[in-house]
Amino acid sequence: MGDESGFLPYPKGFATAVCQLTRKQQQYSTASMVFPEDNPVLKPLDSQRLDDECLETSVGSPARDILEKTLAHLENGRYGVCFSSGSSAISTCISLLNKSDHVICVNDIYGGTRLQLEKIAKKYGVETTFVDIEAECFEKAVQSKTKMIWIESPTNPSLHVLDIEAISRIAKEHNLILTVDNTFLSPYLQRPLNFGADICIHSMSKYLNGHSDVIMGAIITNHEQIYKDVKLLRQMKGDYPSNFSCSQVLTSLATLPLRMRRHCENSMMIAQYLENHPKVDKVIHPGLPSHPKYELTKKQTSGHSGIITIYLKGNFDTTKKFVKGLKVIMYAASLGDYATLVEIPSRLSHEYVSPEDKKKLNYTDNMIRISVGLEDPEDLIEDLREALAEL
Repeated sequence: MGDESGFLPYPKGFATAVCQLTRKQQQYSTASMVFPEDNPVLKPLDSQRLDDECLETSVGSPARDILEKTLAHLENGRYGVCFSSGSSAISTCISLLNKSDHVICVNDIYGGTRLQLEKIAKKYGVETTFVDIEAECFEKAVQSKTKMIWIESPTNPSLHVLDIEAISRIAKEHNLILTVDNTFLSPYLQRPLNFGADICIHSMSKYLNGHSDVIMGAIITNHEQIYKDVKLLRQMKGDYPSNFSCSQVLTSLATLPLRMRRHCENSMMIAQYLENHPKVDKVIHPGLPSHPKYELTKKQTSGHSGIITIYLKGNFDTTKKFVKGLKVIMYAASLGDYATLVEIPSRLSHEYVSPEDKKKLNYTDNMIRISVGLEDPEDLIEDLREALAEL
């Protein structure tokens, strides 16, 4: 979309920067050893001290180091830390908290994040309050023991858009850490750190890699102490991605601008088609003027990715019939792939949300999340048309 549609312009120099930064990894693409200039045995003898860098190189990966610097640059941050999965990045971020600390989290959020906060964090004495999307809801939920605010924008799966800048002001006023999961948009379309976030999280298995062949996560921050704490936690857990996986992501990042533009274009065409279909009750896409936060979306993003959420007219039997009728589009829980995927959140990605919360959040059995890929949009629309015609 970019500025021609009233959205923020695409980040200037992004494509050039990502191509230049990722080229550095080519010499390391199959390397699993530490190169001589970074020898972890010799360096302590030279420096007479075993510093953090030496500890890192003892389990080090040249491609990982380049990837972390690249991610930090693309998110306009200072520090990047990679993990073996997005869930690991989430759990590490939660591990920054102590017993009796309190988190305020948006109520519409990735099911895995909710599960970690509700089940794992609570077990260790960290309490969570889930709130609605408006900034004042976060303000009202602040307690004396609150330490972190956790949001997504857009949210998963309902695609609510939150005012990151307004929420960051609340976080700063109360000395809280603001964590933003930016998986749905990537730094090409949104940079949460620019709007005051303290931590930006990614599941790199999604858009950053974009090929469903890598499982990785990342944390990006501008705060040195958060960076040091996160690195130490990763080291203690041994939660490092492989050099090969890092190399794969670096290769994929070179095409991120091209892929995200195609995702944007395809999802908009499909959203517009579905919005006018008589068998579709509702279409949610932040790039549509019908979205309640359309103006906010234009203010803080350069467009929307390939994610669309729809509600069919009907019940679970209708939804099952629709999904089974798709021939080009696949049923899968993931997203951000080059291929188009659909899922039923209430039965898959958000299966573990309580029945009460599902009802409150409108996670009904006729709700479908679509991750629009890079195929010819006409073929995707035809596939949708045929499946809908059978309902």
